[in-house]
Amino acid sequence: MWIPYLLARVLVHGPWPALANPPPALPPWADRAKRAHANAVENLAVFAPLVLIASAAGAADAMIVLAAQAYLAARAVHYVVYVLGIPIVRTLAFLCGFTATLVVGWRILCMAA
Repeated sequence: MWIPYLLARVLVHGPWPALANPPPALPPWADRAKRAHANAVENLAVFAPLVLIASAAGAADAMIVLAAQAYLAARAVHYVVYVLGIPIVRTLAFLCGFTATLVVGWRILCMAA
């Protein structure tokens, strides 16, 4: 996810200015790609530990596998539509990924009870 906006920076400003600190401004689509990447990292920091906990606790059933697949698909769609600047689909994809995160958390809690 970081490659497109890094390449945009190099193509627009050249290799040496792209390495400057702070880096030069990005084109709008590349700026959206950078924000989409940051959003994906922030959400993965919650989702991944939940899946690992489910696996370690022996709670990884078909529902968790389906939630993980839905999460991956939703986050891929979210990245693409975020970069393209499509707002409503972006929100729906985010909500699908968030719902998948809630499902995994809920399944862990149900298995613990």
